[in-house]
Amino acid sequence: MSSANTPPPLLPSGSGSPPPLPTGPGSPRDVPPPPGSFPIDPDTLPGPLRDEIKAPDPVAIDTSSDELKDGLNQCPKCGSTDIKQRPGTDKLICLFCRHEWEAQRIEEEFGLGEGLDQLEGTIIASGAKDIAADSSAMMTFKCTGCGAEVTVNTENAMTARCHWCRHVLGVNEQIANGAVPDAVLPFHIKKDDAIARIRQFVGKRQFFALKEFKQQFTPENVVGVYLPYMIVDSKASSDLEGHGEIKTREYQRGSDNNKTTYYDADVYQVERHVDFTVDDLPLESSANRGNLDTRVNTNNIINTILPFDTKNAAKWNASYLVGFSSEKRDLDVEQLRPHLEDQLLSIARSEVEASVGMYDRGVRWEREYLKVHGSRWVAMYLPVWLYSYQQPGTKMLHYIAVNGRTGETMGSIPIQKWKLLLVALTLGTILETLAIWIVS
Repeated sequence: MSSANTPPPLLPSGSGSPPPLPTGPGSPRDVPPPPGSFPIDPDTLPGPLRDEIKAPDPVAIDTSSDELKDGLNQCPKCGSTDIKQRPGTDKLICLFCRHEWEAQRIEEEFGLGEGLDQLEGTIIASGAKDIAADSSAMMTFKCTGCGAEVTVNTENAMTARCHWCRHVLGVNEQIANGAVPDAVLPFHIKKDDAIARIRQFVGKRQFFALKEFKQQFTPENVVGVYLPYMIVDSKASSDLEGHGEIKTREYQRGSDNNKTTYYDADVYQVERHVDFTVDDLPLESSANRGNLDTRVNTNNIINTILPFDTKNAAKWNASYLVGFSSEKRDLDVEQLRPHLEDQLLSIARSEVEASVGMYDRGVRWEREYLKVHGSRWVAMYLPVWLYSYQQPGTKMLHYIAVNGRTGETMGSIPIQKWKLLLVALTLGTILETLAIWIVS
């Protein structure tokens, strides 16, 4: 018996031409057709794949600064490179001649606050472009002051001082490793203020705090860090379908302690459509910070100190980062798109909430559809004061975070569970005694 996988028989020497080789999957003649032989009609493909192929290529916005591409941030008055942010303001100050100036706001420079209802396709600013797979975190600059080579590790810093002539060099050109964003929102809250806020936060919770934490608590170790975000504008529409209930009657059955409450309700088919735009939606663009696994970290704390006044973000200038650390973006637009769609669906539900108030038993959305008509992506550094504590004997990393603009403070501290349980039991006993006293 022959098989489709049986090789052709060997021919005896001197016989005629060999028989044709078999064809079909896995055969020697199973080769792809030459490119262009069978063009694919996108309209015949499944919906998501069809939409992806037919979607226009992303449009780029060039946010780079020609005057900063040599790595030097120079004072416009005297040319010095010894520049820092004036604490508590958005201004830069020259430490040599004391001249002060304010960087251009990125929204005004590139018109990013306009045209939300006209957005189509995907628009990506220079600092939000895809990260090159072979990029390195190490950047080397040739100092224009003395010619020495200065290296900057962009994993956690964006400036360095020349060890020979003391010139300060900054990573200002948009590079392919995701380190340089389009904009930076400078710190307003000073370190002393952040320390005081963290002390106050812990002070209100120290009764339950772990003994080791209280002994090792050192708020002076708070670190000012710029965290990478994608700031997204979007135009979208959504359709929601489900069932809503309006209560018509409430009654009880049973007696004494065996009573059960029942409801009667009218059930309605509910459909809603909403068109909306979103301005400056922040998405974490660091995979580490976006990991919200509450078993090993309290990264979700960062979300509780939102919002930031991103409208005031300055066009990128590394001088704002002098004295602060930073984290590098490692997620691209396409990796963040599912997160954007989740956020937009949540916004859509919120938008229709006011129109379903008559359903006093609530609405259960069973089908949700979202169409993103256009989006605009800008990479931005946002300022956060962070205090961290590794809980002994566990992998849990606790954070206390202070919004570097507004001072909003939130955090997590390790607690002594027996104290919490004791208080709960004591409170329960008091309430039970009080209830008996009232009844009697």
